Amino acid sequence: MKRNLSLSVSKILLFLLPITSFNGWAQTKPVQSPIDVKVAQLVSKMTLEEKVGQMAQVTVDVITKGKDRFSSFEPVELDPKIMDDVFNKYKIGSILNTANNRARTTEQWYKIISEIQRVGKGRLNIPVIYGIDAIHGTTYTAGATFFPQQIGQAASRNLELIKKGAQITAYETRASGIPWNFSPVLDLGPDPRFPRIWETYGEDPYLTSEIGKVMVKGYEGDNNDISSPFHVASCLKHFLGYQVAASGKDRTPAFISDQALREYHLPSFKAAIEAGAHTIMINSGLINGVPVHSSFKILTQLLRNELGFKGLVVTDWGDIENLNNRDHVAASNKEAVMMAINAGIDMSMIAYQYEPFCNDLVALVKEGKVKTSRINEAVTRILTLKFQLGLFETPVTNYKDYPKFGSKEFEDAAYQTAVESITLLKNNNNILPLKKTTKVLITGPNANSMRTLNGGWTYSWQGEKVEDFASKYNTMVKAVQNKIETKNVSFIPGVSYKMDGKYFEEYADQMDEAIEAAKNVDAIILCLGENTYTETPGNLSDLYLSDLQTEYAKKLSATGKPIILVLNEGRPRIISKFEPLMQGVIMTYLPGNFGGDALASILFGDENPSGKLPFNYPKFPNSLVNYNHKPSESRSVVEGVYNYDADYNPQYEFGFGLSYTKFEYSNLKLSAKNINTNDMLTISVEVKNTGNREGKEVVDLYLSDLVASITPDVKRLKGFQKIDLKPGESKTVTFKLDKKAFAFINADNKSVVESGDFKVSIANLQSPFTITN
Repeated sequence: MKRNLSLSVSKILLFLLPITSFNGWAQTKPVQSPIDVKVAQLVSKMTLEEKVGQMAQVTVDVITKGKDRFSSFEPVELDPKIMDDVFNKYKIGSILNTANNRARTTEQWYKIISEIQRVGKGRLNIPVIYGIDAIHGTTYTAGATFFPQQIGQAASRNLELIKKGAQITAYETRASGIPWNFSPVLDLGPDPRFPRIWETYGEDPYLTSEIGKVMVKGYEGDNNDISSPFHVASCLKHFLGYQVAASGKDRTPAFISDQALREYHLPSFKAAIEAGAHTIMINSGLINGVPVHSSFKILTQLLRNELGFKGLVVTDWGDIENLNNRDHVAASNKEAVMMAINAGIDMSMIAYQYEPFCNDLVALVKEGKVKTSRINEAVTRILTLKFQLGLFETPVTNYKDYPKFGSKEFEDAAYQTAVESITLLKNNNNILPLKKTTKVLITGPNANSMRTLNGGWTYSWQGEKVEDFASKYNTMVKAVQNKIETKNVSFIPGVSYKMDGKYFEEYADQMDEAIEAAKNVDAIILCLGENTYTETPGNLSDLYLSDLQTEYAKKLSATGKPIILVLNEGRPRIISKFEPLMQGVIMTYLPGNFGGDALASILFGDENPSGKLPFNYPKFPNSLVNYNHKPSESRSVVEGVYNYDADYNPQYEFGFGLSYTKFEYSNLKLSAKNINTNDMLTISVEVKNTGNREGKEVVDLYLSDLVASITPDVKRLKGFQKIDLKPGESKTVTFKLDKKAFAFINADNKSVVESGDFKVSIANLQSPFTITN
């Protein structure tokens, strides 16, 4: 048994400790910057109504001409009468989203936002701040560059490429006249049932933290200078513990201990805050019965007082209203507003009905139920952000100043990220890469769809409008036809998605014809997966891949032709019913507009796959164990009368991914076998390409704490590097671990390192060491 606590790595306040100040700022005020002075002067001139208006955000459909607040006529035209009510009567300070859930050109964006800024500035000339969900590229801008969704970026393990993607997205978002991006998603994604897994960086806290840091720097610049016309303010979301709902369904309750919340869910947000992120969005759900939007404990004690976050806190869509009409912790909308603002919310993403929020908050201040100091604090943060973004000088950036928008340079980066994200999971008898003379049948519901390559948050919220904007790009079918002779490519869907109503519904589409065609080809490329979705519309009750797709895979297998299964999906849908019948398996995730090209290049050997799974790919619905599980979750097979299977049995494990070449690991070395808590441990390993072609390899370092006062995980990722090796080439890869890597959150919710034995694992190599205090 280990000795008792030996080191507190950082002084972490318990959730229930008294706070030092209501607003969470340091007790010793810093020297005021020029922006601080300007903001203070401006706040002193504002009426209560003007301040409350700054704390309100509505969707752009509200201020357009249309039959109601929920939709706009096309072409979109702003309504002067409604704009007068929104901006001059209610003093609204922020707009978000796109009209009619549809992408616009940069020129259209410039026209819309310029008019909003002209009307919305009010008597004090305060610019409106416009926000958008630019998730894997500038979501609602026609012609923008789309990268793989976050889950695919995590599979690439290439931080340089990921940062470049964020820089390009920032550039193209500013080219659209928009300075605020509701990204990145830093939720942990450990539950494959959840409909937003593809918006995460997977199930590991360290991987999510490292990517989150470079995303913030990519969006905001290395110095977090968001006044640059090429940078945007990032928005971390969704603080905190959003994607681990007990039901596996969106916006349903989660039950998370304080220890688990800090151990697994907090690190990515803490890292991104330390990287300088300017804004943060709050979890729409409940934790232990408490809606996060009403939690003073999380929004002020933890986020402000402990983590020291000084930026803007914004709600998610309609979530203050939900405290009353969904969660029933507030008896009225007015009480809901009081709870959320006093808990620490600065801006309400109202969406549509702005009057109740504004009227109720003004009344609450006059009644003394919300302090004027709390309002001033929130408005100070909002105005500070507007000054930092340079909006007072340049309320809207001009698309004409962005010549690289949609450029070949940007497209090449998106293609390369797609290539490095695609993960080869099975390659029996080296069936891949295929020869370019191979006659193939490409089939399945995802084979000829730009929509499924991209997923949700692409030109529209659910991705249903992708085909209206992405015709110039190549589906998997078109990309394969471009890669080899068209005469060698047959395409029959076999199964198709219904494109209206429930997008998950499928129907047999010439299935018998496709099975007959399979008899005349050398190999089948079977493209299965999911149609587009996100958030609640993506909830499901069965994690198995659909019955119709499963049936189709089995029938194709009966032809005796080798099948390469291409998975195009946002979460790992279970394939164990037919996976043994497949000779090859490739995971594309949601690779974006250049995913078809990237896949074809990998299928026919022009590119070498190098992606690694950012999650465990489960084999059965009731066996959803993560790679960093507890020892009791991976008991051995029991022989004898019961003879039950081991509990830990993923189809493919986190970090797995094959290549067309071979890599050999050797000479794992540690700088010391016995270290003190404060020592740096240097670890090196030699990696050699023993195959006959160049390839990229991700070197993952795992750490195991062998005995601890809280049962340790079997292993945890603590380092990764992506290297490129030519045939026969070797490289020595070095990692440095400090006490943060050895620490865990104990039963008292403190980060500690305990003395005892540890183990480092890289590939098939392991080495022990000991920490003494």
